[in-house]
Amino acid sequence: MVIQIKPLIGVTSYMNEEQIYLGHVYTDAILRAGGLPIAIPIIKEQSDIEQLTDTLDGLLLSGGEDIDPEWYGEDPIPQLGTVTPARDSLEMMLTRRFIAADKPIFAICRGCQLLNAACGGSLYQDLNSQHEAIQHSQKAPRSHRSHNITILEDTLLHRIARTEQVKVNSFHHQAVKKPAPGFRISSRAADGVIESIEHPDASFVLGVQWHPEHTALTDSLSAKLFEAFVQACEHS
Repeated sequence: MVIQIKPLIGVTSYMNEEQIYLGHVYTDAILRAGGLPIAIPIIKEQSDIEQLTDTLDGLLLSGGEDIDPEWYGEDPIPQLGTVTPARDSLEMMLTRRFIAADKPIFAICRGCQLLNAACGGSLYQDLNSQHEAIQHSQKAPRSHRSHNITILEDTLLHRIARTEQVKVNSFHHQAVKKPAPGFRISSRAADGVIESIEHPDASFVLGVQWHPEHTALTDSLSAKLFEAFVQACEHS
């Protein structure tokens, strides 16, 4: 019997001072797309992070709490939410290692923001107070697609979506302000908020502000995003 070797994909975890945890919607979506997900715990040693980077075929940066604005050279404003310094530090190191190794990264919500900050970009700490915005933290079930985005042509996201207008779910109060050097914007909301960024020179580095893991069973674009990511991991 021939055993299929699936790409090994690390998924960053939510964490607090006592525990780490990860919503199964992330791992379910990766499994359906043909990957093998592994939850990443708290790791502090640089050598361990280097070994993990060498072992994994791809990295999924999951959603979660706010990112410490120290990472992009700002002091916290009153509307900043909870930050998790240990997670920030781990994910910054992982992201930079994966970028350097040109291994696939799929970044979701907080992950998109982390990806941008790790590579030299900046964030809105709070959209409601820093940007005139539509509702980006919906008061609806997580599977509900609440607002439209416009996808730019000649982008990785456009090649995956094959359309310029889609509706997405939305659960965030932070967002990319200035894209990191080398990155490009691939979609925006109607109020101008950046909804996705990507690195055109990388094999697969894509960050989206919405949560496709919650709509992967009901929305074709969400499923295609995970499939494209896993396919990229197969060739990393």
